[in-house]
Amino acid sequence: MPRPMPLPVDPIKGTPGVNPGGEHVVSTPTHTVEKIGGTSMSRVHTLRDSLFMGARTGGELYNRIFVVSAFGGITDLLLEHKKSGTPGVYGLFSNADNDHGWSDALNTVAEAMRTAQDEVLEHPADRAAADDFVRERIEGARSCLIDLQRLCSYGHFRLSSHMAVIRELLSGLGEAHSAFVTASMLRRAGVDARFVDLSGWRDEHECTLEQRITAGLADVDLTREMPIVTGYAQCTEGLMAEFDRGYSEVTFSKIAALTGAAEAIIHKEFHLSSADPKLVGAENVVKLGHTNYDVADQLSNMGMEAVHPKAAKMLRQAGIPLRVTNAFEPHDPGTLIDEAEAGPARVEMVTGLGVYALELFEQDMVGVKGYDTAILDVLTRHRVRIVAKTSNANTITHYLDAPLKSVRRVERDLAGRYPTAALNARNLAVVAAIGRDLSGLRVLLRGLSALEDAGIDLVAVQQTTRDVDAQFVVPRERMEDAIRALHAVLVEGRTDAARLAA
Repeated sequence: MPRPMPLPVDPIKGTPGVNPGGEHVVSTPTHTVEKIGGTSMSRVHTLRDSLFMGARTGGELYNRIFVVSAFGGITDLLLEHKKSGTPGVYGLFSNADNDHGWSDALNTVAEAMRTAQDEVLEHPADRAAADDFVRERIEGARSCLIDLQRLCSYGHFRLSSHMAVIRELLSGLGEAHSAFVTASMLRRAGVDARFVDLSGWRDEHECTLEQRITAGLADVDLTREMPIVTGYAQCTEGLMAEFDRGYSEVTFSKIAALTGAAEAIIHKEFHLSSADPKLVGAENVVKLGHTNYDVADQLSNMGMEAVHPKAAKMLRQAGIPLRVTNAFEPHDPGTLIDEAEAGPARVEMVTGLGVYALELFEQDMVGVKGYDTAILDVLTRHRVRIVAKTSNANTITHYLDAPLKSVRRVERDLAGRYPTAALNARNLAVVAAIGRDLSGLRVLLRGLSALEDAGIDLVAVQQTTRDVDAQFVVPRERMEDAIRALHAVLVEGRTDAARLAA
């Protein structure tokens, strides 16, 4: 009797097996999906001997899917600097006054890619293959942009209608490069690593994000291969349009949800701790260790890059726990984020964010509906993110995470809509004390006392009924002082036993 053909491994359904009755079944997935950020990727050669391999041998190396970001600084050169806003290739190409600057910027990207890969790859053959890869992708992108620029020189075509697609194209270059280089490095070290390119390069077919991921992993055997997957995935939804530079975490979370991962892991260059150790001192911070998705949402709202809120939602709905670790301390379990009930009430983190407080005062607002809706419409149109909001009978204040030029545009629109209203924008900071359960801790009272003792003027304060955060609004230049003062009282002030239990 001929032997039956083995069932193929389907990463979406898990690993086939045979139950005691002889019937084929699908076992519970035991693999993890793990993401490495750009800063950590710049030291990926260090991670080879710890995170990727370490003491693992044989099958222990596998059942892990790695989703990688571009090497540190590459996406800034391709798009724009994340903090300063200095334009990269995308910004220069969109500027009609500069016809050739974007091409020079693309050359700079190519040089930066080669520098990054030379720090990772040691074998001449691997370096030559990576050089060819960079040349093919960069010159392909250059030809595309030149053709588009020529096409838009005719009156029937507008460059502005294509810029979203160009942003997607450029974004994919960085992740494709880092994934290719990482897979090459690991294969040279004896790991069966596979480069999985979701960027849609030269792909003539349109597909959804789910279809793109499913096709990319369709024939991967997780028990014997280590997929190195691009953080950017080209799809009909257009990740950049909704998530902009948070797209890699969305790709990572979607892969975890689709494949039914046992755990999703984000590797960063630091632990998720009670505050920035550079501000309050490494000896004073406490690693979170365990928290829930509610706290993760509050951290995202405060600009903390623990996980994109849409990515967290995807994992939460799929019932997949998230772990945030220090990539360079692979034996430390890091911080687990799940739906577990909160333990004893405590402040888990103190963090701050610089904001603009946009205040609209209108005496005729009392008893009239529609003001709030109109303001939200304007903020949405200008893609301005709201961190917090307060209101009373005739004043609505939104605390905005946005550049000043965007805030000024919002002001102009609102002034046109409400000519009798008084509008005022102030440069402030929101400092938040966050925890799964703050009930009974008198966080507001103790926080106010700490700020007063530190000589910090308070602009506003609020705490919601959910008791998961308390927000203190202070002058922008006193934000770091406020974080230190609140952390000293609300975290360092806990008893040693309570801090160890946390």
